[in-house]
Amino acid sequence: MPAKPRVALRLPAGTVTFLFTDIEGSTRLWEAQPELMRATLARHDALLREAIVGGCGYVFKTVGDAFCAVFGSAEAAVAAAVAVQRAVAAEGWPDETQIRVRMALHTGAAEIRDGDYFGQPLNRIARLLAAGHGGQVLLSLAAQEFARDALPAGATLRDLGERRLKDLIRPDRVFQLLAPGLQEDFPPLRTIDARAHNLPIQLTSFVGRECEMQEVKALLRSSRLVTLTGAGGAGKTRLALHAGADRIDEFADGVWLVELAALSDAGLVAQTLAAVLSVKEVPGVAIAATVVHELEHKELLIVLDNCEHVINAAARLCASLLGACAGVRFLATSREALRAAGEVTYRVPSLAAPDPRANHRIDSLTQYAAVQLFVDRACVALPTFRVTDANATAVASLCYHLDGIPLAIELAAARVQSTTVEEINERLGQRFRLLTGGLRTALPRQQTLRALMDWSYDLLREPEKLFLQRLSVFAGGWTLAAAAEVCAGEGIEHRDVLDLLTSLADKSLVVPEQEDALTRYRLLETVRQYARDRLEDTGGSAAVRVRHRDYYLALAEEADPKLRGGEQAEWLRRLAEEHENLRAGLEWSLAEAETGGGLRLCGALQRFWWTRGHLTEGRQWCTRVLGKAGAEERTRERA
Repeated sequence: MPAKPRVALRLPAGTVTFLFTDIEGSTRLWEAQPELMRATLARHDALLREAIVGGCGYVFKTVGDAFCAVFGSAEAAVAAAVAVQRAVAAEGWPDETQIRVRMALHTGAAEIRDGDYFGQPLNRIARLLAAGHGGQVLLSLAAQEFARDALPAGATLRDLGERRLKDLIRPDRVFQLLAPGLQEDFPPLRTIDARAHNLPIQLTSFVGRECEMQEVKALLRSSRLVTLTGAGGAGKTRLALHAGADRIDEFADGVWLVELAALSDAGLVAQTLAAVLSVKEVPGVAIAATVVHELEHKELLIVLDNCEHVINAAARLCASLLGACAGVRFLATSREALRAAGEVTYRVPSLAAPDPRANHRIDSLTQYAAVQLFVDRACVALPTFRVTDANATAVASLCYHLDGIPLAIELAAARVQSTTVEEINERLGQRFRLLTGGLRTALPRQQTLRALMDWSYDLLREPEKLFLQRLSVFAGGWTLAAAAEVCAGEGIEHRDVLDLLTSLADKSLVVPEQEDALTRYRLLETVRQYARDRLEDTGGSAAVRVRHRDYYLALAEEADPKLRGGEQAEWLRRLAEEHENLRAGLEWSLAEAETGGGLRLCGALQRFWWTRGHLTEGRQWCTRVLGKAGAEERTRERA
């Protein structure tokens, strides 16, 4: 159900106390008694609004049956929570729609934007609310500190101890509010501690993956093998850990992380899983068979992390366990799909990044997940860091040109300790030398951007490596036909181009994009720069660049006469689509000894430049090419 519109209020700022509520099991009640629930929910809403507003609180958002309220003091928030629970308990609900409301309170400072609050306190209280039960009121340690000396008459706080909420960050001490008229005894909290697991505590916040979390959790409900794919550094592992933690209540035997990154022998995959699950080997019995026997009647989720270099062994293990153990599910991470029966893949996208050409205000800029991550990690490196009017353009450009790749953004953010954002942004052309500030405790391939790319590149077959190198000459994307003409030859057959493109796309190195009935492909800028460097190292760039220039020269010369007839609109669109490649072709021409190709390309593009209004650019290219040709050349192309 969409959020209800908010009335413009003068919301309290600074350190405030949030009160979040929802109805336990409301989905089940709606499905069973939709008509009764409409009346029940209307009465529920009236009770909550009366208690919250009457207690000097503000309801700043409602989503379905969930209320998000804010108070200027923890004392007022606690009093309102008690009033709501008493009112709900005293109401004569129909037997079919007896409702129970759970509540959470947390105190902190959050950013106000367009009548809503944003920031870590909101994430924290949402996690706290999810841990509770209907009728229960939970307080974070921060809320307890502000409220303990001014509780309502007869109210006390019960210390429930340190609990790990499902955000995988630090443990938090949780308290339960006790007061006359409120239920006191509840089942154990729904925290990670309630189930067996080996999920590690994360030392940094989880930023900007709300939509992806919901999509992955939905896939896990319908599929027993979900594989998260994506480019290196895209955040597959972090997303898998948080999705697994969020679903821990659904697995009686817990959620277990099996890390495969350090394995050099694919034969040890089953043994690594056995070690994590404390399954002991049986003499004379294959370890995989022993694991199957142990898990046959268990319900658990296995997070199989970093499968790409042992992918065949990982796929076989998943297939054998899924076929014999009905209660086992897998959430795998890999650069490419496992291709096991029943697998569903989910490509983890880059974080949303702003267009650096737009004029961004600070508040609009910080809505982008890539910027949020950069700011969060920059503040860790330099606590005084802020996005300002002076550096906003550089922040937008940096996040955009790093393709929204989380690892690259984190490495860049670490640099603010010693240099400005503007200087970092200016040096992105040498990103593989610049982005080297990873944690010493991280995997070696995650300590520098080059090491990350080396890892992906070294897993490729030789034809794939060669093909990736040659694709780096394209700018702004390409078609299958262009890839065949430019990249085939000298070790790559024309008939293999589609298979190679598909393989690199499967390995998350090439990005396919559907445009009408045509598929275009592109490389993330980080991948393109890496592949270009590799191509230069082999000494084969000149021949590929000539083929690239000649292909787009032929396209421009084919288009030239058709820009005068009925096909003008279609050919203008095609040239506009290939504008970056045409510019690259002109740039390659200026590096050649012969000038004929550059002169011909300028001549063929003159009508495109004129029609599309690129007059200044066209004049600049013509001036540069003519200057290189020299006045002594008297050729048709020069004329």
